[in-house]
Amino acid sequence: MRTKALVDYLVYVLVRLFICFVQAIRIETGVAIADTFAWLACDVLGLRRKVVDENLRHAFPNLDERGRRRLTRQMWRHLILLVLEVAHVPRKIHETNWRRFVKLRNVEPLMRHFMSNRPVVVVTGHFGNFEVGGYMLGLLGFPTHSVARTLDNPHINDFLERFRGATGQHIIPKNGGYDQILDVLSSNGIMAFLADQSAGPKGCWVDFFDRPASTYKAIALLALEHDAPIAVCYSRRLGQPMQFEMVVSDILDSRDADGAPRNVKEITQWYTHQLEEAIRANPEQYWWVHRRWKDDRRKRRPAKKVAA
Repeated sequence: MRTKALVDYLVYVLVRLFICFVQAIRIETGVAIADTFAWLACDVLGLRRKVVDENLRHAFPNLDERGRRRLTRQMWRHLILLVLEVAHVPRKIHETNWRRFVKLRNVEPLMRHFMSNRPVVVVTGHFGNFEVGGYMLGLLGFPTHSVARTLDNPHINDFLERFRGATGQHIIPKNGGYDQILDVLSSNGIMAFLADQSAGPKGCWVDFFDRPASTYKAIALLALEHDAPIAVCYSRRLGQPMQFEMVVSDILDSRDADGAPRNVKEITQWYTHQLEEAIRANPEQYWWVHRRWKDDRRKRRPAKKVAA
Protein backbone atom coordinates (compact mmCIF):
# COMPACT_ATOMS: atom_id res chain seq x y z
CA MET A 1 0.00 0.00 0.00
CA ARG A 2 2.85 2.41 0.81
CA THR A 3 4.49 1.67 -2.54
CA LYS A 4 1.25 2.39 -4.41
CA ALA A 5 0.72 5.61 -2.47
CA LEU A 6 4.25 6.74 -3.31
CA VAL A 7 3.86 5.87 -7.00
CA ASP A 8 0.51 7.67 -7.14
CA TYR A 9 2.04 10.79 -5.64
CA LEU A 10 5.05 10.74 -7.97
CA VAL A 11 2.75 10.37 -10.98
CA TYR A 12 0.68 13.28 -9.68
CA VAL A 13 3.82 15.43 -9.35
CA LEU A 14 4.80 14.61 -12.94
CA VAL A 15 1.30 15.51 -14.15
CA ARG A 16 1.40 18.83 -12.30
CA LEU A 17 4.85 19.61 -13.74
CA PHE A 18 3.53 18.85 -17.22
CA ILE A 19 0.55 21.15 -16.65
CA CYS A 20 2.87 23.91 -15.42
CA PHE A 21 4.90 23.50 -18.59
CA VAL A 22 1.78 23.62 -20.76
CA GLN A 23 0.50 26.74 -19.00
CA ALA A 24 3.85 28.43 -19.48
CA ILE A 25 3.93 28.01 -23.26
CA ARG A 26 1.85 29.76 -25.87
CA ILE A 27 -1.09 27.78 -27.19
CA GLU A 28 0.39 28.15 -30.70
CA THR A 29 3.44 26.24 -29.45
CA GLY A 30 1.04 23.64 -28.11
CA VAL A 31 -0.28 23.11 -31.63
CA ALA A 32 3.18 22.05 -32.79
CA ILE A 33 3.43 19.70 -29.82
CA ALA A 34 0.02 18.23 -30.64
CA ASP A 35 1.04 17.66 -34.26
CA THR A 36 4.19 15.83 -33.14
CA PHE A 37 2.38 13.64 -30.61
CA ALA A 38 -0.35 12.87 -33.15
CA TRP A 39 2.26 11.66 -35.61
CA LEU A 40 3.89 9.52 -32.92
CA ALA A 41 0.60 8.03 -31.72
CA CYS A 42 -0.73 7.31 -35.20
CA ASP A 43 2.24 6.54 -37.45
CA VAL A 44 4.98 5.39 -35.08
CA LEU A 45 3.42 3.77 -32.01
CA GLY A 46 0.09 2.83 -33.59
CA LEU A 47 -1.83 3.40 -30.34
CA ARG A 48 -5.25 1.71 -30.45
CA ARG A 49 -4.74 1.39 -34.20
CA LYS A 50 -6.89 -1.70 -34.65
CA VAL A 51 -9.82 -0.33 -32.64
CA VAL A 52 -9.74 3.10 -34.29
CA ASP A 53 -9.43 1.69 -37.81
CA GLU A 54 -12.27 -0.76 -37.23
CA ASN A 55 -14.53 2.00 -35.91
CA LEU A 56 -13.73 4.31 -38.82
CA ARG A 57 -14.09 1.51 -41.35
CA HIS A 58 -17.64 0.91 -40.20
CA ALA A 59 -18.68 4.52 -39.57
CA PHE A 60 -17.33 5.75 -42.91
CA PRO A 61 -17.34 2.78 -45.33
CA ASN A 62 -16.48 5.01 -48.29
CA LEU A 63 -13.27 6.24 -46.66
CA ASP A 64 -10.16 4.51 -48.01
CA GLU A 65 -7.15 3.45 -45.93
CA ARG A 66 -5.31 6.70 -46.55
CA GLY A 67 -8.34 8.71 -45.49
CA ARG A 68 -8.76 6.65 -42.32
CA ARG A 69 -5.10 7.16 -41.43
CA ARG A 70 -5.43 10.91 -41.95
CA LEU A 71 -8.57 11.03 -39.79
CA THR A 72 -6.84 8.97 -37.09
CA ARG A 73 -3.96 11.44 -36.96
CA GLN A 74 -6.42 14.33 -36.75
CA MET A 75 -8.21 12.59 -33.87
CA TRP A 76 -4.98 12.23 -31.86
CA ARG A 77 -4.17 15.87 -32.56
CA HIS A 78 -7.58 16.81 -31.20
CA LEU A 79 -7.11 14.73 -28.04
CA ILE A 80 -3.74 16.36 -27.29
CA LEU A 81 -5.16 19.83 -27.93
CA LEU A 82 -8.05 19.03 -25.59
CA VAL A 83 -5.60 18.40 -22.75
CA LEU A 84 -3.66 21.58 -23.54
CA GLU A 85 -6.86 23.62 -23.67
CA VAL A 86 -8.06 22.25 -20.32
CA ALA A 87 -4.79 23.44 -18.78
CA HIS A 88 -5.21 26.95 -20.25
CA VAL A 89 -8.95 27.46 -19.74
CA PRO A 90 -8.96 28.45 -16.01
CA ARG A 91 -6.33 31.12 -16.65
CA LYS A 92 -7.75 32.54 -19.86
CA ILE A 93 -11.55 32.27 -19.86
CA HIS A 94 -13.36 34.37 -17.26
CA GLU A 95 -16.75 36.00 -16.72
CA THR A 96 -15.68 39.20 -18.45
CA ASN A 97 -13.94 37.83 -21.55
CA TRP A 98 -15.53 34.48 -22.42
CA ARG A 99 -17.05 35.91 -25.61
CA ARG A 100 -13.53 36.12 -27.07
CA PHE A 101 -13.27 32.34 -26.85
CA VAL A 102 -16.78 30.88 -26.97
CA LYS A 103 -19.69 31.35 -29.35
CA LEU A 104 -23.20 30.25 -28.43
CA ARG A 105 -25.67 28.66 -30.83
CA ASN A 106 -29.33 27.89 -30.16
CA VAL A 107 -28.91 28.16 -26.39
CA GLU A 108 -31.95 30.34 -25.62
CA PRO A 109 -34.45 27.43 -25.29
CA LEU A 110 -32.09 25.63 -22.91
CA MET A 111 -31.63 28.76 -20.78
CA ARG A 112 -35.41 29.01 -20.41
CA HIS A 113 -35.55 25.41 -19.19
CA PHE A 114 -32.69 26.09 -16.77
CA MET A 115 -34.67 28.96 -15.25
CA SER A 116 -37.92 27.00 -15.02
CA ASN A 117 -39.06 25.10 -11.96
CA ARG A 118 -38.12 21.73 -13.46
CA PRO A 119 -35.04 19.50 -13.56
CA VAL A 120 -33.06 19.30 -16.80
CA VAL A 121 -31.02 16.42 -18.24
CA VAL A 122 -28.10 17.46 -20.46
CA VAL A 123 -26.72 14.79 -22.79
CA THR A 124 -23.37 15.00 -24.53
CA GLY A 125 -20.60 12.68 -25.66
CA HIS A 126 -16.84 12.34 -26.02
CA PHE A 127 -16.96 14.91 -28.79
CA GLY A 128 -15.32 18.31 -29.08
CA ASN A 129 -14.04 19.65 -25.77
CA PHE A 130 -16.76 18.49 -23.38
CA GLU A 131 -14.70 19.67 -20.39
CA VAL A 132 -14.97 23.23 -21.65
CA GLY A 133 -18.72 22.76 -22.06
CA GLY A 134 -19.17 21.92 -18.37
CA TYR A 135 -16.84 24.72 -17.35
CA MET A 136 -18.76 27.27 -19.41
CA LEU A 137 -22.20 26.30 -18.11
CA GLY A 138 -20.97 26.99 -14.61
CA LEU A 139 -19.37 30.24 -15.72
CA LEU A 140 -22.70 31.34 -17.20
CA GLY A 141 -24.38 30.74 -13.86
CA PHE A 142 -25.82 27.27 -14.42
CA PRO A 143 -23.85 24.78 -12.29
CA THR A 144 -24.33 21.17 -13.27
CA HIS A 145 -23.89 17.76 -11.71
CA SER A 146 -22.02 15.26 -13.88
CA VAL A 147 -21.39 11.55 -13.50
CA ALA A 148 -17.77 10.46 -13.86
CA ARG A 149 -15.68 7.45 -12.94
CA THR A 150 -13.39 8.03 -9.97
CA LEU A 151 -9.76 7.81 -11.11
CA ASP A 152 -7.48 5.23 -9.49
CA ASN A 153 -4.95 7.92 -8.59
CA PRO A 154 -6.61 9.95 -5.79
CA HIS A 155 -4.34 12.97 -6.22
CA ILE A 156 -5.07 13.32 -9.95
CA ASN A 157 -8.75 12.65 -9.28
CA ASP A 158 -8.90 15.47 -6.72
CA PHE A 159 -7.01 17.82 -9.05
CA LEU A 160 -9.42 17.13 -11.93
CA GLU A 161 -12.42 17.63 -9.66
CA ARG A 162 -11.02 21.00 -8.56
CA PHE A 163 -10.84 22.07 -12.21
CA ARG A 164 -14.36 20.88 -12.89
CA GLY A 165 -15.65 22.49 -9.72
CA ALA A 166 -13.98 25.85 -10.35
CA THR A 167 -17.19 27.31 -11.79
CA GLY A 168 -19.64 25.08 -9.93
CA GLN A 169 -19.62 21.78 -11.82
CA HIS A 170 -20.17 19.01 -9.28
CA ILE A 171 -19.00 15.45 -9.87
CA ILE A 172 -21.03 12.42 -8.82
CA PRO A 173 -19.13 9.10 -8.75
CA LYS A 174 -20.23 6.61 -11.37
CA ASN A 175 -20.33 3.82 -8.79
CA GLY A 176 -22.58 4.45 -5.82
CA GLY A 177 -23.85 7.85 -6.87
CA TYR A 178 -27.42 6.97 -7.85
CA ASP A 179 -29.00 8.48 -4.72
CA GLN A 180 -27.15 11.75 -5.39
CA ILE A 181 -28.54 11.81 -8.93
CA LEU A 182 -32.06 11.40 -7.55
CA ASP A 183 -31.47 14.24 -5.08
CA VAL A 184 -30.33 16.58 -7.89
CA LEU A 185 -33.33 15.84 -10.08
CA SER A 186 -35.77 15.98 -7.15
CA SER A 187 -34.48 19.46 -6.32
CA ASN A 188 -34.89 20.65 -9.96
CA GLY A 189 -31.16 20.64 -10.65
CA ILE A 190 -29.19 20.04 -13.86
CA MET A 191 -27.78 16.55 -14.51
CA ALA A 192 -25.24 16.07 -17.30
CA PHE A 193 -24.34 12.69 -18.80
CA LEU A 194 -21.76 11.44 -21.28
CA ALA A 195 -24.08 9.20 -23.26
CA ASP A 196 -21.77 7.48 -25.73
CA GLN A 197 -20.24 4.72 -23.62
CA SER A 198 -21.04 1.04 -23.93
CA ALA A 199 -23.56 -0.15 -21.34
CA GLY A 200 -22.84 -3.84 -21.80
CA PRO A 201 -25.21 -6.64 -22.79
CA LYS A 202 -28.06 -5.38 -20.60
CA GLY A 203 -28.11 -1.87 -22.04
CA CYS A 204 -30.59 -0.35 -24.46
CA TRP A 205 -29.49 -1.30 -27.97
CA VAL A 206 -29.91 1.49 -30.51
CA ASP A 207 -28.38 2.34 -33.89
CA PHE A 208 -25.23 4.45 -33.87
CA PHE A 209 -23.68 4.94 -37.29
CA ASP A 210 -26.01 2.17 -38.58
CA ARG A 211 -24.62 -0.33 -36.08
CA PRO A 212 -26.16 -1.65 -32.83
CA ALA A 213 -24.64 0.04 -29.79
CA SER A 214 -25.45 -0.60 -26.14
CA THR A 215 -26.50 2.58 -24.32
CA TYR A 216 -27.45 3.20 -20.71
CA LYS A 217 -31.19 3.11 -20.02
CA ALA A 218 -30.92 5.27 -16.92
CA ILE A 219 -30.81 8.60 -18.79
CA ALA A 220 -34.20 8.12 -20.44
CA LEU A 221 -35.70 6.48 -17.33
CA LEU A 222 -34.63 9.36 -15.09
CA ALA A 223 -35.97 11.97 -17.52
CA LEU A 224 -39.33 10.20 -17.74
CA GLU A 225 -39.60 9.63 -14.01
CA HIS A 226 -38.79 13.24 -13.10
CA ASP A 227 -40.54 14.93 -16.06
CA ALA A 228 -37.22 16.45 -17.14
CA PRO A 229 -36.52 17.86 -20.61
CA ILE A 230 -33.49 16.30 -22.32
CA ALA A 231 -31.08 18.65 -24.12
CA VAL A 232 -28.37 17.37 -26.46
CA CYS A 233 -25.39 19.73 -26.23
CA TYR A 234 -21.78 19.80 -27.30
CA SER A 235 -18.80 22.14 -27.39
CA ARG A 236 -16.75 21.86 -30.57
CA ARG A 237 -13.50 23.53 -31.56
CA LEU A 238 -13.71 26.14 -34.31
CA GLY A 239 -10.62 25.76 -36.44
CA GLN A 240 -7.99 26.74 -33.90
CA PRO A 241 -7.32 26.01 -30.21
CA MET A 242 -9.20 27.97 -27.54
CA GLN A 243 -11.97 28.87 -29.97
CA PHE A 244 -15.18 26.99 -29.26
CA GLU A 245 -18.83 26.88 -30.21
CA MET A 246 -21.32 25.71 -27.60
CA VAL A 247 -24.31 24.20 -29.37
CA VAL A 248 -27.71 23.01 -28.21
CA SER A 249 -28.53 20.49 -30.89
CA ASP A 250 -32.13 19.85 -29.84
CA ILE A 251 -34.36 19.55 -26.78
CA LEU A 252 -36.90 16.82 -26.11
CA ASP A 253 -39.69 17.66 -23.69
CA SER A 254 -42.37 15.09 -22.88
CA ARG A 255 -44.85 17.93 -22.46
CA ASP A 256 -44.47 19.02 -26.08
CA ALA A 257 -46.68 18.16 -29.02
CA ASP A 258 -47.74 14.63 -29.94
CA GLY A 259 -45.27 12.52 -31.85
CA ALA A 260 -42.30 13.09 -29.52
CA PRO A 261 -40.52 9.99 -28.23
CA ARG A 262 -42.16 8.67 -25.09
CA ASN A 263 -40.44 5.41 -24.13
CA VAL A 264 -36.88 4.50 -23.19
CA LYS A 265 -35.98 3.00 -26.57
CA GLU A 266 -37.27 5.95 -28.58
CA ILE A 267 -35.68 8.57 -26.32
CA THR A 268 -32.31 6.78 -26.31
CA GLN A 269 -32.35 6.45 -30.09
CA TRP A 270 -33.32 10.11 -30.42
CA TYR A 271 -30.38 11.57 -28.49
CA THR A 272 -27.97 9.00 -29.95
CA HIS A 273 -28.97 10.15 -33.43
CA GLN A 274 -28.44 13.78 -32.41
CA LEU A 275 -24.90 13.00 -31.25
CA GLU A 276 -24.21 11.06 -34.44
CA GLU A 277 -25.17 14.03 -36.61
CA ALA A 278 -22.78 16.29 -34.70
CA ILE A 279 -19.95 13.76 -34.98
CA ARG A 280 -20.48 13.32 -38.72
CA ALA A 281 -19.94 17.05 -39.19
CA ASN A 282 -16.59 17.00 -37.32
CA PRO A 283 -15.45 13.36 -37.08
CA GLU A 284 -11.88 14.33 -36.14
CA GLN A 285 -13.20 15.67 -32.81
CA TYR A 286 -14.64 12.35 -31.66
CA TRP A 287 -12.94 9.73 -29.46
CA TRP A 288 -12.77 6.82 -31.91
CA VAL A 289 -10.48 5.04 -29.43
CA HIS A 290 -13.53 3.70 -27.54
CA ARG A 291 -14.91 0.23 -28.17
CA ARG A 292 -18.32 1.79 -28.59
CA TRP A 293 -19.82 -1.06 -30.58
CA LYS A 294 -18.60 -4.07 -28.64
CA ASP A 295 -21.37 -6.65 -28.57
CA ASP A 296 -20.79 -9.26 -25.91
CA ARG A 297 -24.35 -10.51 -25.74
CA ARG A 298 -24.41 -14.25 -25.43
CA LYS A 299 -26.05 -15.99 -28.31
CA ARG A 300 -28.98 -18.00 -27.12
CA ARG A 301 -28.68 -21.61 -27.84
CA PRO A 302 -31.73 -23.20 -29.44
CA ALA A 303 -33.80 -25.12 -26.96
CA LYS A 304 -33.37 -28.84 -27.12
CA LYS A 305 -36.35 -30.74 -28.31
CA VAL A 306 -37.87 -32.91 -25.65
CA ALA A 307 -38.51 -36.43 -26.79
CA ALA A 308 -42.18 -37.36 -26.78
